[in-house]
Amino acid sequence: MLSTRLTNARFLTMDPDHPVAHDLGIWQGRIVGLDEAVTSLPAREVIDLQGATVLPGFIDAHVHLAWTGFKENTPSIAGCTRIEDVLAIVEEAVLQKGTPGAWVSIAGYDQRALGRHLTAAELDTVSHGHKLFLLHDSGHGCVVNTAVLDLLPADLSRDGGFLAEGAMGAARALRLPYSQRELAEAIGRAARTCLAEGVTACAEAGIGGTLVGHSPVELGAYQLAREEGLLPLRVQLMVSADRLHPVAAHEADGIPRSLDLGLRTGFGDDRLSVGALKIFTDGGMMARTAALSSPYEGLDHAGQLQDDPDVLADAIVDGHLAGWQLAVHAIGDRAADIALDALERAQRLRPRPGARHRIEHAGLIRPDQLPRFARLGVSAVVQPNFLRYFGDDYAAIMGEERAPWLYRGRAFLDQGITLVGSSDRPVTDGSPLRAIQFMVERASESGRLIGPDEAVTVDEALRAYTVAGAFACRWDDRLGSLTPGKLADLVVLGDDPRRVDPSRIGDIEVVATYVDGRWTGKAAA
Repeated sequence: MLSTRLTNARFLTMDPDHPVAHDLGIWQGRIVGLDEAVTSLPAREVIDLQGATVLPGFIDAHVHLAWTGFKENTPSIAGCTRIEDVLAIVEEAVLQKGTPGAWVSIAGYDQRALGRHLTAAELDTVSHGHKLFLLHDSGHGCVVNTAVLDLLPADLSRDGGFLAEGAMGAARALRLPYSQRELAEAIGRAARTCLAEGVTACAEAGIGGTLVGHSPVELGAYQLAREEGLLPLRVQLMVSADRLHPVAAHEADGIPRSLDLGLRTGFGDDRLSVGALKIFTDGGMMARTAALSSPYEGLDHAGQLQDDPDVLADAIVDGHLAGWQLAVHAIGDRAADIALDALERAQRLRPRPGARHRIEHAGLIRPDQLPRFARLGVSAVVQPNFLRYFGDDYAAIMGEERAPWLYRGRAFLDQGITLVGSSDRPVTDGSPLRAIQFMVERASESGRLIGPDEAVTVDEALRAYTVAGAFACRWDDRLGSLTPGKLADLVVLGDDPRRVDPSRIGDIEVVATYVDGRWTGKAAA
């Protein structure tokens, strides 16, 4: 007997052997058959989906759940365009903080809306003895007041109060880590947001590091969230390379650096597991710190690397030698060169054809770099919504020649490179459907076409958020398609993305999500 039979729906299975179905049977959390194989079988529950379209649950291959959850509960200056309005919101948040000298965090900071960066001196006027930390929306910078600057080493670049990359990490490290309880509750809030958008599995893009978070026990917070029922979707945890250290392993193992106990990619189960090793090579375009091979348009610099190129390359090689899948953050083309060179060296030292290494973001990839991706078997994990929301700005700072190379689609697929969709939430909107719309249209919110030759078909965009996401996260044996034997993770949509006008894809209603064959409720934030 089936646990559940879903009927009267248009199942877009993403499985070429059975691309469309009308019935789907579930038993013990797995798909056991389609159409005639299950139609006549008895079931404890038969659910009539009334003609809805059903897809495999969307997989977001690059998110920041804890950051998302904290941002949802943090005072925000998003949308402010005047310095005085920002300072008023900051002061209000400070006055609500009763503890003298306490830290006050503010979200939504983006200098582009203000025309320039805030300064420490300006924040001092509203700090009232508190330490202020305004996190840049990119996650690659912050603005702090003088009370924080005074605690930092004198040799750190501080640019009037704006701290980028490692300098931001140094400021973050001054604060006590969040408690596991605080982290678990934030993770739970973000997970519910993901489910509301049809995401049933995601990869948390870096735990334990100094750039995104700084809790040395962050993995335990995810375990706590799971134990207390706060983790209603599948999560894979990328571990920050900051956490690797030299180990005295047997010389035959060839492992120069590792986590304690040799923990690496693959540990865990279907609900919570350790994924790739996250390695940062550069910054971000919003903060103008992505490392380019030539300067930003209208600026006198080309971004920055996170460390000396040789140090970055050695971290990549050591991670490969230790048996990890690698997720290398490389937004600019110079950073991508360093990543590709190091991955090539690593594979030469110890060939691992099935490693499934990934380049996270691949924001600006030159034509000559594409064949190298393909030759190395590296997946491109892109964030289409970056261009949907920030595309006008990104195209302007890249200039006419480079703008078409931003967050590519068609060029990756034509080279045989696995194109993977993701959000990088909370940096921008996490909706897979809105991202899919951009991948098809290549139009920013203003209507500007950005690299129109990089447009892909609706089917190809859907694959990026299902089949390709499962492949990149090494879940392809259990997720990504509605295939008998795989886990019953589904998203029920109010319309078929392949049948509506592309301009309507992002507005399709997410009716419900199923995880392990269980209805998680009508989608609602």
